[in-house]
Amino acid sequence: MIRLFACLICLSFSTVPLFAQEPTERTPSHCRAVAEAAPGLTYLHRASFKDTVPANRVRIHYIAHASFLIQSHGGTDVVTDFTGFVGNVDFIPDVVTMNHAHSTHWTAFPDPAIPHVLRGWGEEFGQGIEHHLDLGDMVIRNVSTDIRAAFGTVSEPKGNSIFVFEAAGLCIGHLGHLHHQPTGEQYAALGRVDVLLAPVDGGYTLQIEEMIAVIQRLRSSIVIPMHWFGDATLGRFLNGMEGSFAVVETGENALTVSLDTLPGQPTIMLLRPAYLLDPVE
Repeated sequence: MIRLFACLICLSFSTVPLFAQEPTERTPSHCRAVAEAAPGLTYLHRASFKDTVPANRVRIHYIAHASFLIQSHGGTDVVTDFTGFVGNVDFIPDVVTMNHAHSTHWTAFPDPAIPHVLRGWGEEFGQGIEHHLDLGDMVIRNVSTDIRAAFGTVSEPKGNSIFVFEAAGLCIGHLGHLHHQPTGEQYAALGRVDVLLAPVDGGYTLQIEEMIAVIQRLRSSIVIPMHWFGDATLGRFLNGMEGSFAVVETGENALTVSLDTLPGQPTIMLLRPAYLLDPVE
């Protein structure tokens, strides 16, 4: 039986004004250098997504399906696999990323007020796209992957992307709608991934066994399962990971993580999806 580890809930708050874009110098990440995970604690987050993120930390809120809100201390807000809806709030992120293997991972009509819309595919079929967006406190880049149809045939080369978010010294990788195990070249392009957002549906993306192989190769300090359809699907994945990764059932929809509080043992952190809501006064 998978052991559930208790997680310390501890969060300090900053007095920086809401959404302040103060001058910051981004802590260099170590995506391209393999480093041992140091023992530490992961801090869960119970406050509103509108609260300022503490210094040297990144907040990750699981919205729905494959959509996450990733927030930096400098005030950058990113929504992954953006479908056009994040909740019943008046909220415009700075950046959205999208993949078009399925309509639940993109929208043809993103709000024109969004400053940066990063599509995981190119304007011309099969050519892919390259992103390297430097926002000061966060760098966003991508690694193109193929969209595959039945029996593993490629229906669109480089039609999706794995997006990597570098902030507060951390490398956060979102596998998107991954249809195949990355090649050696793609793994090298990803580099060290501290926090991995991994689809574990077991069919629409990779089979469970293949996804487990990807996760075990990357061996990220934190793995957050996404793109699962009910507890039965999630349970299949967790059973397959038993004995190789620790598991924490957070009971939360968000966590705040920093480079110096990554767990010493590779750990699956279970978040429960929740749309963004205005805080109750």
